[in-house]
Amino acid sequence: MSQNLTFITKHGPEIASVFEDLGQLRIAVFSDSPYLYEGTLTHEMEYLQTYADSPRAFLFAVYDGSKMVGATTCTPLVDETDDVRLPFEQVGFNLDSIFYFGESILLPSYRGIGLGHRFFDEREAHARRFGTYTTTCFCAVERAENHPAQPQDYRPNDAFWTKRGYQKQPTLQSTFEWLDIGQTQPTAKKMVYWMRNLD
Repeated sequence: MSQNLTFITKHGPEIASVFEDLGQLRIAVFSDSPYLYEGTLTHEMEYLQTYADSPRAFLFAVYDGSKMVGATTCTPLVDETDDVRLPFEQVGFNLDSIFYFGESILLPSYRGIGLGHRFFDEREAHARRFGTYTTTCFCAVERAENHPAQPQDYRPNDAFWTKRGYQKQPTLQSTFEWLDIGQTQPTAKKMVYWMRNLD
């Protein structure tokens, strides 16, 4: 790992300029447990377009030389896909008051130096700038504890998220489909949301 990491921010349509870097990073990080994601750059380009289409979307990324090694995104919940908005609509949340946090991803060799906290700090600060959002949220996959692909030393991020002030909301769930590593057909995955009030 270089000692000369550089940081970039992009807003709305600007995010499209780093789609390839971000897509490749997502594929690399999400191939590990618990996501086990067998991604393609074509699918990534389609998925990431949601952020480029949202004027208030935000990307904060970390580069080591010319390589993106970490990144995080966020966008107003109203600009997210139907699948993401649905659980909040069903229970009557005011979507206009919620900022949705997308991925927060780092290559393994760059973890443990504070970048995970930096990602949350940057996104929360971005949401506060508008003065209209009271809540932030994100979702995380839930796998069976005895999943055969789960490493013995696997530790979920629950403690880190709780320390950041987020609370798990078991009643708020979405179902996403993707292809797991080594599989031939996509399968449905349960995604559970975490929320916190902005100070």
